[in-house]
Amino acid sequence: MELRARVNAALKESMKAKEADRLSTLRLINAAIKDRDIEARGDGSDEGVGDDVVLAILGKMVKQRQESARAYEEAGRLELAEKEQAEVKIIEEFLPRQLSDKEVEKQIDAAIAEVGADSIRDMGKVMGVLKAKFTGQMDFGKAGPMVKARLG
Repeated sequence: MELRARVNAALKESMKAKEADRLSTLRLINAAIKDRDIEARGDGSDEGVGDDVVLAILGKMVKQRQESARAYEEAGRLELAEKEQAEVKIIEEFLPRQLSDKEVEKQIDAAIAEVGADSIRDMGKVMGVLKAKFTGQMDFGKAGPMVKARLG
């Protein structure tokens, strides 16, 4: 639960420094994590969600804000687009470094070799391995077509 502790520490620092925009974004992150905790409690678990789930939440938040920023730019609302991009930067502080395209290709090849994939039917197995190892570090929306191209 190290990631949750980092978010809470950053939240406290932002309160002390009176950084309103940063504080707002960190509170959104905290709320999303707590929502998922409540959901998990319904499944019988008393503990909060782990770092893997928190990484998935953060990744989703980044993707949502990038899409919003794009929509605002297309609509000519640059001030709103900038606000969304600022939130993305804050959220990304808690995500691991993103893999480059070359690194993604290398990891895809390694995952294909690991599961012994030889046809498109094995794509699910390959994606499962990648998601287990690289959640938060890889854009699976881009990785999927790359895996498909390698197996197809």
